[in-house]
Amino acid sequence: MQNILTIDLEEWFHANYHDDVFDPQKTYEVRILQNTERLLTLFDEYKAKATFFVLGHVAEQHPQLIRDIAASGHEIASHGYAHQLIYQQTPAVFKEDVSQAKKRVEDIIGKQVKGYRAPSWSITSKSLWAWEVLQDLGFLYDASVFPIETYLYGLPSAPRFSYHPESGGRTLDLLEVPSSTVRVLNKNIPFAGGFYFRALPYPLIAQCIKTVNKEGHPAIVYLHPREIDPRQPRLTLSMKESLIHYYGINGCENKLIRTLKKFEFTSIEGYYRL
Repeated sequence: MQNILTIDLEEWFHANYHDDVFDPQKTYEVRILQNTERLLTLFDEYKAKATFFVLGHVAEQHPQLIRDIAASGHEIASHGYAHQLIYQQTPAVFKEDVSQAKKRVEDIIGKQVKGYRAPSWSITSKSLWAWEVLQDLGFLYDASVFPIETYLYGLPSAPRFSYHPESGGRTLDLLEVPSSTVRVLNKNIPFAGGFYFRALPYPLIAQCIKTVNKEGHPAIVYLHPREIDPRQPRLTLSMKESLIHYYGINGCENKLIRTLKKFEFTSIEGYYRL
């Protein structure tokens, strides 16, 4: 069975733990080029296709990188422009951010951008209005919902598998593709990306992917380029935030390779034939 591979294409310093994690006006060391090239090499080696959710800021700085990803047969989708949490924006500000990012990426690749993922899964109960904005902007799907609850994000009442959300008393055409979980003791447990992928042992991740597949659905794996880069600079974070952001980075690439060897992956566009 095909599963879905997604990459949030952002730099090592893009994070949302607090307002001053990074300064958009400051110049930082570039790490995304070498990290993304390594991912593309791995995906080509194991015949995997992925959806790259591209941050508008990254697309502006590195347009050739975006063209290279598209030329390798991967889907280009949007991650917004400035990596800001949706629930801290007004609908108008959010619409401007995403509209700007979508247009810039489309100008680079010369084709429609069909999908969107929010920074830090920030479609929550406080920002459900974002679905209508995304549909109005011409997106065919969203992948911003995590059906769990954490201090930073989550929509625990959401379905575990793809669905059409309701807004304003109507069912939208927009398809929501939530991040993967397994059910344990009537709770949704994450496993397939970011901190969860880095922290959990590979055999457990593999078993969880198989469990989701047995339910008749693709597992959705997500990573950031920085997660295969142990030598990246370090942000100034609290102990808790540092654990979430960096734990398991040394072994992440090897775990990804094992996952690519074992399972077949395609993009969201490819799986749903959008």
